[in-house]
Parts: sequence; structure tokens; C-alpha cells
Amino acid sequence: MTPTSTDDTGRRPADDVPFAEADLPWNHPLARALSRVGRRLKQGDRNRPWVLDAAVTALVALLFAVPELTHDGHGARHGFDTEFTDLPWPGTLALQAALVLPLLWRRRRPSLAFAVIVSVFLLQLALNVWLRADIAVLIALYSLVLHGELRRLPAACGVTAAALGLVAVRLPSEVHVLDALFFLFSTITAAVALALAVRIRRGQLAVLRDRATRLEVERDQRSKLAAAAERTRVAREMHDIVGHNLSVIITLADGGAYATDLAPERGKQALLLIGDTGRQALGELRRVLGVLREGTHTPATPELSPQPGIGDVDALCERIRAAGPRVVHRAVGPLNTLDRGVQLAAYRIVQEALTNALRHGGAETSVELTVTVEDTVLRIGVHDTGQGVATVRARPHDGEGHGLPGMRERAALYNGTVVAGPAPDGGWILRATLDLTPLAGTGRSPAATAGGTA
Repeated sequence: MTPTSTDDTGRRPADDVPFAEADLPWNHPLARALSRVGRRLKQGDRNRPWVLDAAVTALVALLFAVPELTHDGHGARHGFDTEFTDLPWPGTLALQAALVLPLLWRRRRPSLAFAVIVSVFLLQLALNVWLRADIAVLIALYSLVLHGELRRLPAACGVTAAALGLVAVRLPSEVHVLDALFFLFSTITAAVALALAVRIRRGQLAVLRDRATRLEVERDQRSKLAAAAERTRVAREMHDIVGHNLSVIITLADGGAYATDLAPERGKQALLLIGDTGRQALGELRRVLGVLREGTHTPATPELSPQPGIGDVDALCERIRAAGPRVVHRAVGPLNTLDRGVQLAAYRIVQEALTNALRHGGAETSVELTVTVEDTVLRIGVHDTGQGVATVRARPHDGEGHGLPGMRERAALYNGTVVAGPAPDGGWILRATLDLTPLAGTGRSPAATAGGTA
């Protein structure tokens, strides 16, 4: 035999649980079978509701109306033959039909069915007749409470109590009136209470189903929003990487083509710079696209370079200078101690600003770049002497683009702003601020919450 595993106290792990999951009542095979049958019946009732109504009507007729017409049940069937009158079987059959047949529309028109059945019941009392089919009054009351308007409940209960009260006072003297009223009113209470319990339970289930549906919709919406945010983030990264490096490559290629005839060495240098820039762009693209792969990392996958930061701004300026523009870079403050997310956002803003200066200002432009930390604010200033916005407006307009909105989105992650516009001297100026204040209660900068992935 296989030994049973125990813990240090000698007990089996299952002993720590108050009861096994299989011991729950709703997990019993019989309960599950009944649940499946109930679901099938509900489905069938939704498809053919008249079947259940007809079945209830037939069952009431079979159990209470048919025995009334038999020889054994006719006459002293109630023990009250001295108090109630026996009608001939045609009259009895007519009253039974008037009591039972309205049950066919007890769910579709509960108020009408109740009114018809109570009216027939009162007519029956006027004739001094009592039938077993009078159970239809309680069924009609139950259906009215379950399917009808609750504002009709007090009137319905009052009418039913009054009708059954007339029955109680007509009972033989050996049956005390209070005892009869207690029994008859208990049946009314039971019918109303059962209907209210079922109605409340159905309402709770409907609320739970509606809530589950709304939660599924919200989950799908959150998934779509997350996917859209991820697509936006990747598109922003791709724009920064591809836009910057392609601008540098195009400028270097144009300069190299012009210098090939005049200074072949300058043309060769341009080609080398183009190769270096292309390789760097390829590496960054691999890093960005790598986050989109799932489950494809293997030991043979090469390690990718980390996200760029403030320390990489100098190399960025060198690539821009190689394309022609004169870049003056000034950094003030403990920049290298900033959060990696803040550094990435600042680097991408500087990269986009320098790329725009190169693209729109040309290779002859001069750029002044300032990155400073003042207390809890990181400030970025980029001023170029090129044509700036005039060049953009002179070109065919093919859309707003992603550069300036992308910079604003990055700054917004850190409660910052980006302002750009033409400078008084005809160039272009951009100023960006990022808030470095730690979040309240966390002791962390906004980068920790923003994720640092930008």
C-alpha cells in the first residue's frame, strides 16, 4: 500500500480543512443532476412557456377537479354536507372549468387570471358550494405576487382574506371560527411568502447576471484600452527611434553624396557614420520589438542594451553634429541620479527636439541644448536657429505628426508640460518640464508609478 503523506504533527493535509470540497451539498451528484434538469426545464420554458402553464392547469384538474366528479368524492366529500350544497355534475363541471382554465394565462396576465378565479369563487360561495378546485385561488394569488405588479398585492390579499373569511363563518359549529381563520389565513400567508421568496431570489440572480455581464464588458474594455495604450507606447518608441535615426542617415547621405566629388575622405566618413547610425537604430528596434515577443526567449538570445538615459545625451549630440548642425550641450545638476524612467523620458524628448531641429532647420542650423535639475523639477530647453516652423508650414501638410504629441505624452507621465513655438530670432524653441516630486505616501518618484517604460 502507498503510505499516506503526513505533516510534522502526524495529521494529513486534508485534516486542516474543515470539510472537503466534495462534501458541499451543491457538489453532491444528485444535486448536480437536479441542477442540470432544472436548467433544461428553464430553457424549455423559455422556448415554449405555454407547455408549463398547460401542465399546471392539467395537474390541478387531475388532482382536484376529477375526484370531485367521481361517485366516491361526491356527496359527503367534505364532511360538511349539512352546510354546503352539492350541485349536479354539469354545474360542478362548469364551476371547475371557470376556476381552473384561467390558470392558463396566470403568468402572462396574472391580474386578470386572479380576478376571474376570485369572481368565480365568490359566485360559488353565493351558491353555497365548496369545491376542491378552489385551490386555484391560492395558485392565482401566488402567480399574481410572483409575476404581477406588487402594488396590487395588498388589494389581492384583502380580497382573498375576505373570501376565505366567508368560508370560515359558514363552517359547522364544531369547527371554531378562529381556528378556521387561522388555518385559511395561514394558507394565504404561505402562498404570498413563497411567491415573494421566489421573486426576490430571481431578482437577485438577475442582478448577479447583469453584474457579471457588465464585469465582462468592463474586462474586455480594459483589455482593449490596455492594448491601445501598448500600441501607442510602441508607436511612440518606434517614431522616436526610426524618425531620429532616419533623419540623421538622410542628412549624412546627402552630405556624403555632395562631398564625394570634392572630398572623397569626407564621403567615406559619412558612409561610416551612416553604418554606425543604422546599427544603433537596429539595436534599438530589436530592444523595442523584443518586448512584443512572448515565450520566445532562449539561452541563445543575445542580451540587448538597456534603455537610454541622460548619460547618452552626449552621444546623441555627437550623432547630430556628424550630420552637420552645431550643437552646444549644457547639463546642470545631479542628472545621473534620476530615476531611469525620468531619464528615458528626458532622453526621448531631447532626441525628438534635436531630430526636428535637424529635419526642419537643416544641416547649417545651430542648436543650444540645456538640461537642468532645479529642486524637484527637470527642465529641458532646446533652441535652434533654423527656419523652424516656417519650414514645416512651407512643406505639404500631411497630418499633425507624432513628434510633439509624443513629447507631451511622455512629459504628462511625470506631471510635466511641453511648450514649443517660433523664437523671436526666427528659429524654434522648445521647453519641457518634468516633476520629480515623490508621490504622497509612497516615497517614490512618479517614475515608479508610470512604470519607467515610457
